[in-house]
Parts: sequence; C-alpha cells; structure tokens
Amino acid sequence: MTLISAKSVSVGLELPPQAFNFTRADLVRYAGASGDFNVIHWNERVAKEVGLPSVIAHGMLTMGTVIRVVTDWLGDPGKVLEYSARFTRPIPIPDTDEGASVLVSAKVTEVLDDGQAVISITAIHNELTVLAKTTVTVQLGP
Repeated sequence: MTLISAKSVSVGLELPPQAFNFTRADLVRYAGASGDFNVIHWNERVAKEVGLPSVIAHGMLTMGTVIRVVTDWLGDPGKVLEYSARFTRPIPIPDTDEGASVLVSAKVTEVLDDGQAVISITAIHNELTVLAKTTVTVQLGP
C-alpha cells in the first residue's frame, strides 16, 4: 500500500472524483449490518406519508460511502483522523436496478505542518448538495 506523501500534497489539490450508486438492496444490507431499521428506509408508503418523496438512504450509509473518495486516494482508511458532515437533504432511492447516484469530489483545503491535511468533500445528487461542511482530516505519509 502506497501512502500519499505530505510533500506531494498542496492546497487546492483535487482528488479523483467518484460516483456511487445506492439501491434499495443496499438499504436492506445496511439496515441489517447497522441495526437501523427505521421504516423510512424501506417502506415507501410510510416514507411518503411523512413527506418524503420515497424511501431514503441512511445518513451514516451516505457518510460512510462518500468518504471513500478520500480513503481510496489515501490508500489507508486508518489515516483518517477526523470526519464531519452536515446532512442537507435526503437521497431518495427509486425502486429501480440503478438506484440513485451520488457524485463525490474532494479538494485539499489545508496542509498542516505536522503532516496532516484537511480535505473538503462535496456530494451531489440530482444537482443538489446532500452533505454540507463535509471535512476530513488525514495523516499523510512522510
């Protein structure tokens, strides 16, 4: 595994963007793994009754997926020191094989003297931001 060197990273560096799809099958698997069986993630009738357009992706599933743009680039998820995000809108998951796509990009916003970097993530679904103020602090290699 090759770890990204602090010497090779500068403010403004854009990480390779990625697209991630969420299907209803993903919601079922995540519910089983996490124990989050909230009905809005699997029952369309109830989701619509509470004002949602459809069943929606779990927030933690969304966060856990979009950070892959950083961990895939970094090469070691263990180098993530801090991660935060604010949920701005849900991701409705249609009842199709394709599901819903989220486009994720990331950019280095700060490089610290101790070999750490702060990275800002943008996650877009249907041209709308689904996470805001999403930042990751990572430990870079020497």
